[in-house]
Amino acid sequence: MSRQGHGWTAAWTTSPQRPGISFAPNWSEEGFADQTIRQTVRLSAGGDALRVRLSNRHGTRPLQVAGLTVAAAAGDATVKADTLQELTLDGKPAFAVPTGTDLATDTVPFHTDALDRVTITMHVAEPSGPATYHAQALATTYRAAGEHHTDSDGAVFTETSQSWYHLSGVEVTGAPGNGIVVLGDSLIDGTGSTPDTDHRFPDRLAQRLVAAGPPRAVLNQGIGGNRVTIDSAWLGDRATLRFQHDVLTQPGVSTVIILAGVNDIAISEMAAQSPFPVLAPYTQVSADQVIAGHRDMIRQAHAAGLRTVGATLLPMQGSAFSTPHSEAKRAAVNAWIRESREYDAVIDLAQAMGHTLDPAHDSGDHLHLNDAGYQAMADAVDLTVL
Repeated sequence: MSRQGHGWTAAWTTSPQRPGISFAPNWSEEGFADQTIRQTVRLSAGGDALRVRLSNRHGTRPLQVAGLTVAAAAGDATVKADTLQELTLDGKPAFAVPTGTDLATDTVPFHTDALDRVTITMHVAEPSGPATYHAQALATTYRAAGEHHTDSDGAVFTETSQSWYHLSGVEVTGAPGNGIVVLGDSLIDGTGSTPDTDHRFPDRLAQRLVAAGPPRAVLNQGIGGNRVTIDSAWLGDRATLRFQHDVLTQPGVSTVIILAGVNDIAISEMAAQSPFPVLAPYTQVSADQVIAGHRDMIRQAHAAGLRTVGATLLPMQGSAFSTPHSEAKRAAVNAWIRESREYDAVIDLAQAMGHTLDPAHDSGDHLHLNDAGYQAMADAVDLTVL
């Protein structure tokens, strides 16, 4: 059953995170003050009109938006001038996003096709405080001093970051309401893929659906380091908790793919003196606890009328995450996904990608994929199961 959302379909999303340190430097803790932020995203579905969803979910004060525009991307920080449109809220070009909330702008007529790139530019005049963000965008965000949200030229946008800020979704009208949410961790977020190329697994899956026709929205709700059962200040709420916001509130979706659990079982095998302190806490998690988390997400999805597709956990042999205990837990979780029949369908990515990652697919850490690996991962999906 599709959740139509009064004709809206989410065409691009990301999962908002708490401000803080992460795997790379970012602007989340300092926030913004009399600065303009320019961000480009690729839509997985097209439509006749759009609206933008902003998030201040983890802010400490209202986000005062002094100006907001959308335009067709033209490369780097440049946009196509003849497409630039102002975005408003209740008809007002300046507005506030209250603390702890997300909101959608007014609708603007804006024709897009699947795989089009659009650029959203926001001027924040007053100090924002710490910024709700998504740590690993694998896309370049640009920043300029002062008010430049209506600039078509990108010359003033001289500062860059590899995170997204306050932007959580772009929704369109006129698309079929049969979108797919992909929930998971760094293997969904795209760790190891080339920045600014849209080579993550959900991107590649969206391209396959466009080629096969008709296009369907594919939404990336991955967070690097995220777990099914454990909350983290820097790596997001546990998947069972964020499922409500990140999956069930998305308009125009009918299916959720879940690839999650490797961090639970592997990080719990690491010592507290790990070279990756951002991964803390190192709480022990059993295979049964991961399975219980999957069951919880299946229940939530079915209660909302969504079809569920479980993906088996990919190989990690040779990585820092691979120990005899973690490998045994991974095998147990995968056996349950394959054999329990609790998911409506299964994508056996573990079998498709092999016991050990093919060197041609390995980003170098024997856990995350490169561009060719994410393509192989998407090619392994039988589109009929969706």
